[in-house]
Amino acid sequence: MTMTTFRRLSAVVCLASVLVCSGRSARAQAPVDLLLHNGKIFTADVRLSTFSSVAVRDGRIVALGWDALRQQYRAERTIDLRGNLVVPGFIDTHIHISGDPERWVDLSGLGTMSELKARVTRKAEQLGSGEWITGYGWSEDELAEQRRPLRWDLDDAAPVNPVVLTRAGGHSSVASSLALEAAGLTPESDTPPGGIIEVDDQGRMNGILREGAQGMVRRLVPDATPEELRVSFVENLRGLLRLGITGIIQAGVGQRGYGDWESVYQEFAGELPRAAVQLRVPPNPERAIAMLDRFGRTTGDGNEWLRVGPMKFFVDGGYTGAAAWTLESYKGQPGYFGTGALIDEAGLYEISKAAHDRGWQMGFHTIGDAAIKMTVDVWSRIIEESPRTDHRHYLNHFTVRPPAETMQQMATHNIHIAQQPNFTYTLEGRYAEHLDGERYQTNNPLRSPMSHGVFVALGSDILPIGPMVGLYAAVTRKGMSGAVVGPGEALTMPEAIVGYTRLAAHLTFEEDDKGSLETGKLADMVVLSQDLLTIDPGRTLDTEIEMTILGGAVVYER
Repeated sequence: MTMTTFRRLSAVVCLASVLVCSGRSARAQAPVDLLLHNGKIFTADVRLSTFSSVAVRDGRIVALGWDALRQQYRAERTIDLRGNLVVPGFIDTHIHISGDPERWVDLSGLGTMSELKARVTRKAEQLGSGEWITGYGWSEDELAEQRRPLRWDLDDAAPVNPVVLTRAGGHSSVASSLALEAAGLTPESDTPPGGIIEVDDQGRMNGILREGAQGMVRRLVPDATPEELRVSFVENLRGLLRLGITGIIQAGVGQRGYGDWESVYQEFAGELPRAAVQLRVPPNPERAIAMLDRFGRTTGDGNEWLRVGPMKFFVDGGYTGAAAWTLESYKGQPGYFGTGALIDEAGLYEISKAAHDRGWQMGFHTIGDAAIKMTVDVWSRIIEESPRTDHRHYLNHFTVRPPAETMQQMATHNIHIAQQPNFTYTLEGRYAEHLDGERYQTNNPLRSPMSHGVFVALGSDILPIGPMVGLYAAVTRKGMSGAVVGPGEALTMPEAIVGYTRLAAHLTFEEDDKGSLETGKLADMVVLSQDLLTIDPGRTLDTEIEMTILGGAVVYER
């Protein structure tokens, strides 16, 4: 072989090597839209797997692995996580989102009665004399005075405006004297079933209206304009993304209300959390069934952004209004079991049977153990009469732990729970007023129903909205005072995160699409400021949302 021939052959071999290497590189450098690396990706899958990198294309996860993914994919945007923890987007299984009219006052996070009154006064100064003022979110547990606002407080804050302010939780409101007068209320006024007009020890109305009595004043508040509500509604939904919430179950709207959701999501799909919206039906069986038939759709109808959720019904009232229906007397009140069920067993059966047979999932409000037991008994009977392989009916709240046989009955009939562990934290004082002993220690149970085989998904309701208080309370079982309440009901942090993600997705029949970070699933993810899996659980409340990713798009950065 001549030297010239050798050189030519060497050049061919080198060129071939370059082409082969280039081919390998081209194959390895597949295009993706987003690549996260150098982090800790907690997938929340059944193995509780972790990785350091994740690649996303067309809104879905295409690969999970280690930092070698950077050599395998060419990304339009690459994000160095700098060691931060990534979890699936949180899915809140029970939340209240609405539009807030101009007359509305935010009463959450107040520290004193003076602050509450000051907010009402500021709103009165913005409005004209006689204009209604409404608000939401106060809680005596958060106020230094540890008492409820009464009508005289509102009269002082807004003497020429009718005012009605709803407590966090929605089970009671306080109305001013002008509001009570406008509604024509007296201590002797008839109220809807379960409704209470409170009076003081002198027989005077103190302004507190509980359960159904609230509507006697609220119905007088003028409606906001559609545009007012739409703008505020969208902003409130976008605010959830700042909390790391990428999916929700809205806790109940009427038929017209669902149309409002459809209108908003037609315009803003892809920019707002994915939502399943519960349809709330009235307590009259005939009217409830007619509403289902008129609505014309059932659970699951919709798309990946907005779908019909479960049917909602209130079986009893709440503990904040001392209305929850219980099997044992309230603490210090022998013979008082709450205000009872909001419907009798026959009516509950009729409504539930109609929904079940029409293909609906049911998610009913049940707080007291008597309400829980009656609902489980009725549903079990219906499921046995008309078997459905995967109905996923569930109980909202499940505050007072029912007898063990009821929990076993739930497991047998595939009845789930949507629990709000943050209530153990924020409502510690209210529960201590009405429950004692084991019934207090096991409020909002987590571990015990799971030990019976019951499916428990998590959410926040409104006390407060967001996952961090719930994660903290689920793992530490600490109330606002710092006292531990029923440590035997606590979860581990991985279990709690799974409850807010994969199990929450199961509740909406979407576990194949979201709830865990797995290849082929939607790229809904949250980057956290702390590693919740390794820090002291007591530091959970200090955790910030660094970034929220929805369908592969970064929709929030701190």
